[in-house]
Amino acid sequence: MGDPKRRRPKAQAPRKVWDSDRIKEESTLRREYGLRRTRELWTTMAGLKSLRNAARQLLSLGDEGERRGRTLVDKLKRIGIAKKDMTLDDILALSVRDFLERRLQTLVLKRGLARTPAQARQLIVHGFISVGGRRVNIPSYVVNAKEESTISYFKAIDISIPEEEKQEKPSRAKAEEAPAKEGAPALEAKAEGN
Repeated sequence: MGDPKRRRPKAQAPRKVWDSDRIKEESTLRREYGLRRTRELWTTMAGLKSLRNAARQLLSLGDEGERRGRTLVDKLKRIGIAKKDMTLDDILALSVRDFLERRLQTLVLKRGLARTPAQARQLIVHGFISVGGRRVNIPSYVVNAKEESTISYFKAIDISIPEEEKQEKPSRAKAEEAPAKEGAPALEAKAEGN
């Protein structure tokens, strides 16, 4: 039957692992887009890097590269990243956020099908979200521009907050302060009585 294909890593770890500025930026993006681990971000960055390299290579070819580069721009238009009049130079200006905005997890949150990025991820993984009537359980699925309007629930679910949780519950800090204030005069009276 033959040997199985050797799987190659899709993510590329950064060269300088302990760079505090990069770590802060990555943690901000992870929180904002609800990524489970930094490797998801690195995978997106690796895809962006290969796209930029292809654009640079095509730009160096001159007119021939511009002609061949139209297929690359058309691909980005299908995904929904490129605008109508995008050129190869504009590909070099793309950022990681442009690609993270096209993930299914982000689009589920933006369409109001979930309240938080974590809930959007949970709904997708548990099979509650469909794209074009087909169940998709991969949060990193890149949604095409045509498919964006077809994102919906695969099966009915109520994500509204229950009435008990809507009522303001005392926070933990307030709950700890209240008994201390109430018990303080009793302790003072007891101390005076001795």
